Amino acid sequence: MQTLSRTKDEDLETALEALGVPSADEADRAAQAFAVAADRAGLVDVAYGRLDTPMGELTLAATEQGVVEVALPNRDPDEVLATLATRISGRVVRLAKRIDPARRELDEYFAGTRREFDLELDWRLAKGGFYGQVLRRISEVPYGSTLSYGELAGRAGNRRAHRAAGTACGSNPIPILVPCHRILQSGGGTGNYGGGPEMKRRLLRLEGVLD
Repeated sequence: MQTLSRTKDEDLETALEALGVPSADEADRAAQAFAVAADRAGLVDVAYGRLDTPMGELTLAATEQGVVEVALPNRDPDEVLATLATRISGRVVRLAKRIDPARRELDEYFAGTRREFDLELDWRLAKGGFYGQVLRRISEVPYGSTLSYGELAGRAGNRRAHRAAGTACGSNPIPILVPCHRILQSGGGTGNYGGGPEMKRRLLRLEGVLD
């Protein structure tokens, strides 16, 4: 059966070539060449790419200011791109060059060889006010450390606003880089997470917080 399947695939490729239809690899190279040319012309406002990780595929997006979104595996990539087009710019293009630094550092993080990220961040998708303060305080929580939602709220200026701190975590557009997985319930429970509770536990195990 495998031989028949390969033969059919080869016949299809031959037929497409005869019609002048480019192969998938050729189409991908052409798309990337177009993206590079568009970038040189200043026509790319948001670049995106995808990254396979041990926890699933991430969708990464960056502007000239920095990484603007890390969409976790349970997000629909098409919806992510539609949101970027609506909230930032319709000029959203798959462009490896702008995404590669984030890919490289995240690869190192998941391999256990990186504990801090050296990436510029674009905060424009983050909520403002107290929520924005919460996210910036999260970015200061080091690898392998945790805070409770109440402690996080206190660092953001209002210790009693632990529920609002939780809401801010849930709206974090740049998870992992802004490590909201390091924020736990006051009793030690892991709490909610945008990528699901199991992903949160896996990230905490990766960092040595959980066994």
